[in-house]
Amino acid sequence: MNVFLWIVQAILAAMFVMSGLMKSTQPKEKLAPKLPWVEDFSAGTVRFIGVVELLGGLGLILPAATGIAPILTPIAATGLAVVMVLAAATHIRRKEPSGVAFNAAVFALAVVVAWGRFGPYGW
Repeated sequence: MNVFLWIVQAILAAMFVMSGLMKSTQPKEKLAPKLPWVEDFSAGTVRFIGVVELLGGLGLILPAATGIAPILTPIAATGLAVVMVLAAATHIRRKEPSGVAFNAAVFALAVVVAWGRFGPYGW
């Protein structure tokens, strides 16, 4: 199970780091064709979401890999699960069911990591 959790953490981390870098470095106008929901938020909010995703993605790997404050890994997973709930709420409001399905899948993976690292497979 430990190897499975590491694989899920790596996949989630790669996804959130790439997504976070994109949202935190590119202008809102460039993101709009790929991410239509950005039209509902200010540029500062989109950047904030990007920074949160970037830090959460790093938090899934770095604390556990370095052994420095490994409790931050399940906390990061929990935070990213909350981000996915908020993202799903946005997609529900915009009537985008495919976005909700994606958010639900990522939410489930983040919850599995949080459960595993807080519980039986923690450090």
